[in-house]
Amino acid sequence: MKVKIKNKFKKTAESTETFLKDFKNFALKKNVLDLAVAVVVGGAFGKIVTSLVNDIIMPLISMILGTISFSDLKIVITPAIGDVAEVAILYGSFIQTLLDFLIIAFFIFIALKIVMRGQKALEKAVDKLDGIEGNLKKPQPVKLSKDQELLTEIVKLLKQNENGVSVIDEKKVNVIKENKS
Repeated sequence: MKVKIKNKFKKTAESTETFLKDFKNFALKKNVLDLAVAVVVGGAFGKIVTSLVNDIIMPLISMILGTISFSDLKIVITPAIGDVAEVAILYGSFIQTLLDFLIIAFFIFIALKIVMRGQKALEKAVDKLDGIEGNLKKPQPVKLSKDQELLTEIVKLLKQNENGVSVIDEKKVNVIKENKS
C-alpha cells in the first residue's frame, strides 16, 4: 500500500514538474510576452475610448438631440415598487457601448492597415535585395579571347607536366605554332 502511494506521489510530482517546465517555456516565449503587452495597452486604450465616448461624444450628441443624458435612455418594463428595483432595457447605455466598440474597431482597423502596408513594403524591399544578392552570387561568365584561352591551356599543361603528367594535345600544339607564325 505504501509503495503504491509512494509511486503515485512520484508520478504526480514528475507530471507537475513537466507541466511547470512546459508552462515556463510557453510563458517566456516572445509571442506571449508581446501578447501580454498588447492586452495591457489595449485595456488602457479601451478606457481612453470609453472616457472619450462618455465624457465628450455622448454629451455632444445629447445636446444635439435635446436629451439630458444618453445613459438615462431606457424602456421601463416593470417600474420600481417599494424595495424592488425597476426592470428596464437601457438602450442608451447600449448605444454608448456600441459607439465605444465602433471607435475601438476603427482604430484597430487603421493600425492593421498601417502594419500591413509596412509589411508589404518590407517584403518588396526584401525581394529587391534577394534579386540584387542573387545577381551578385552568380559569377558572370568571362569571355576570353583566343590568345587568353591558349595561354590558359598552356598554363594547365605546364602544371600537369610539373606534377609528372605528360599530356600534350598535338592539335593544341599545332594551333599554338600557327598563332606564333
